[in-house]
Amino acid sequence: MNGTLKTALLMAAIVALFGVIGAMIGGRGGMLVALAFGGAMNVWAWWNSDRMVLRMYNAEEVNAASAPEFYGMVAELSARAGLPMPRVYVIHEDQPNAFATGRDPAHAAVAATTGILRLLDYRELRGVMAHELAHVAHRDTLISTVSATMAGAVSALANFAMFFGGRDEHGRPANPLAGLLVALLAPLAASLIQMAISRAREFEADRGGAAISGDPLALAGALAKIEHYARGIVLPAAEAHPETAQMMIINPLAGAGFDNLFRTHPQTAERIARLQAIARGG
Repeated sequence: MNGTLKTALLMAAIVALFGVIGAMIGGRGGMLVALAFGGAMNVWAWWNSDRMVLRMYNAEEVNAASAPEFYGMVAELSARAGLPMPRVYVIHEDQPNAFATGRDPAHAAVAATTGILRLLDYRELRGVMAHELAHVAHRDTLISTVSATMAGAVSALANFAMFFGGRDEHGRPANPLAGLLVALLAPLAASLIQMAISRAREFEADRGGAAISGDPLALAGALAKIEHYARGIVLPAAEAHPETAQMMIINPLAGAGFDNLFRTHPQTAERIARLQAIARGG
């Protein structure tokens, strides 16, 4: 299935789940209130997500004077991709990782850890930053923000349903057992959908990054290195804010390789295989 279509269907599934919980709490009116609540949360996240995430990671903004090689690389790739120049940040952490954020290409930022700047050579780092700029071009930064916010809102509504019960559209009390099941299963379902969205967008960003850089094997080599070295190195902000894990080029959390359903990212070996196929003209 096309990655964009798959993402649209998964986003629709989260919205539908949100509506079902709202309807359970207060019937048709509850569904409308729940959807309005989710919309308000998304508007807030849309405007504030970049500043919030960069603050979480204590990111330091750099420029052509303070980080000439890194900043120049991002400038060159942005020009190749036809994107406005994003703000560029460095995170002083040992784990090799990188991410992009911002509500649209005109308000985007890219960030890399000092760990990844030390680990990768110029060509590999260029492949990684091309991947992040592909996220910006595809507006994945907005998609990931919306999916994470909706997943969080589903959990909040499910907890409300469990503790305060609900009523159907005729005003009758809802089944308490149904409320308990919703409270337990709805957050899990929302998280699974959110992770599936993230996996779909990573494949698209790998493909887009390979096109921007013109060097798919550079990104393949970088992914292999990051996968090998990132394990066992803690990224404290990611541990404290696991909802941001989907933004990284590789999941920064320990024990991330749990199961395919619970992965925020595709298997690194599969990503590398796809990039190698692109390099062969596949």
